[in-house]
Amino acid sequence: MNEDRFGFSLMRTELAMYEPIKSTDDGDQWREKKDIESASSLQISSHHRPYLPSDKERLVSLDVFRGLTVALMILVDDVGGIFPAINHSPWDGVTLADFVMPFFLFIVGVSLAFAYKNLSCKYAATRKALLRSFKLLSLGLFLQGGFIHGLNNLTYGIDIEKIRVMGILQRIAIAYLVAALCEIWFKGNHNVTSELSMIKKYKFHWVVAFVITTTYLFMLYGLYVADWEYQISTQDQGSTTFLVKCGVRGNTGPGCNAVGMLDRMLLGIHHLYRKPVYARTKQCSIYSPHNGPLPPGAPSWCQAPFDPEGLLSSLMATVTCLVGLHYGHIITHFKDHKRRLNQWILRSFCLLMLGLALDLFGMHLNKPLYTLSYVCVTAGASGFLFSTIYLMVDVYGYKRASLVLQWMGIHALPIYVLIACNLVFLIIHGFYWNKPTNNLLHLIGIGK
Repeated sequence: MNEDRFGFSLMRTELAMYEPIKSTDDGDQWREKKDIESASSLQISSHHRPYLPSDKERLVSLDVFRGLTVALMILVDDVGGIFPAINHSPWDGVTLADFVMPFFLFIVGVSLAFAYKNLSCKYAATRKALLRSFKLLSLGLFLQGGFIHGLNNLTYGIDIEKIRVMGILQRIAIAYLVAALCEIWFKGNHNVTSELSMIKKYKFHWVVAFVITTTYLFMLYGLYVADWEYQISTQDQGSTTFLVKCGVRGNTGPGCNAVGMLDRMLLGIHHLYRKPVYARTKQCSIYSPHNGPLPPGAPSWCQAPFDPEGLLSSLMATVTCLVGLHYGHIITHFKDHKRRLNQWILRSFCLLMLGLALDLFGMHLNKPLYTLSYVCVTAGASGFLFSTIYLMVDVYGYKRASLVLQWMGIHALPIYVLIACNLVFLIIHGFYWNKPTNNLLHLIGIGK
C-alpha cells in the first residue's frame, strides 16, 4: 500500500536537500545545503561538521521509534487481554498500552518539523495538509466506523445512524492538521542561534498549545453535566433504558465527565464506541481488570457507549503533537548531538515531573479523558525514548540491529491496516472449505 495515497507520508522524514553553487572550476557543482543535515550520517564529535549524503535520507531513529510503536501496538492488542499489566488501564492510571497513541502523535510532530521546513507557497502547503488529513480521517472512518464486522463475521456494512465517527486515525488526522497549520502559518522569521531565539521563532505555537490546554481544562472542570440516559437493545428483552444521574461539574469519573457529555451532544450517543474501557473497572466487572458479568449494584453507566478518541480528548491530544514538533525543531536548528540530546532530556524530565506532580495533586493520569497530567507524562516518556533511540541509532550507528523495526516504521500504515485492523486475517478468513468455520485461521486458533 502506497503511503502517499493515504496521507501517511506525513510520517516520513526527508532531510538531505541540494542547491547549485559555483565551484572553482568552470562548471556548476551540486552540494547539499549547509543548514539541513542527514541525521543518520552525523559524527559524534562536535568538532566535525556533519557529513551530508548525496541523496535524500530518512532520520533512521524516527523510523525505528515508529516501528517500535507499531510493534508495541500489535503486542498490546494481541496479548493485552491475557496480561492486564500491559492492557489499557480501565480508567485512571497508565499501562504499557496507554503509551502507544502518544508515541504516534509525538512522532507525527517530529516529522512535521522536516515536512514543512522550507515552504515555497503557504497556500499550497495548506491544501496538502488538508488533503492528507481528509485521507487519514476517511481511512479511519472506514476501518473503525463499523463497516468491517470482525474476525468471526464475513459480512460487512454499517447503518449510517450507528457509524462510529471518531477513532485512532481520525485523532491523528486532527492533531496533524492543527500542528501542520501552526508550522505553516505561525512560524516567525527569527534566525535561530540559541534556545531562546528558537522559542521566539515558534512562540505562537506555544500560544496555540496554551489556548487548547486552557479550553480543555475549562470544559473538563467547568461544564455542568446533567442527568442523561441511554438504551440497550437485546433480542430477548427488547430495549432497556438506563438513567445516569449526574448533576455535577468537574467530575472525572466514567459516567459524569464533560468529555463524554460533549461527545453525546455533538456526535450522538449512537456514534460512539460501544465497548468502553471502563467496563473492566471493579464497579462494572466481577473479573476486573478483565471483562466480565456486572457485579450486584453496578452503576447504571457501566454499559454506556464512550469513545476513547472523542472530540475534546482529541483536541487535547494535539498538544502531544505540538510537543513532538518542538523536538523536531531542535533537530532542524541545532547540529550538535550533545546539544540536541541535552535539550531533549531536559524537556522530557520537566514534562515527566510536571505530569507526576499534577497526578499527585489530583489531576490523575487518564487516557480516555486525555488529561493534562497524561499529556505531560507520555510526552516526557516519548522524549526520553526518542533520545535513547537517536543516541543508539543515529549517533553510535547501531542500525543493523534495528533493521526490522526500521522496516516496520517505514511501512507503518500498511501494517496498521493489514494487521492491527485485522484486514489480512479477514481476507484469509474469507477462503474456506464447505463451511466458514473450516478456514486456516480456525486451524491455528485465531477467531472462533
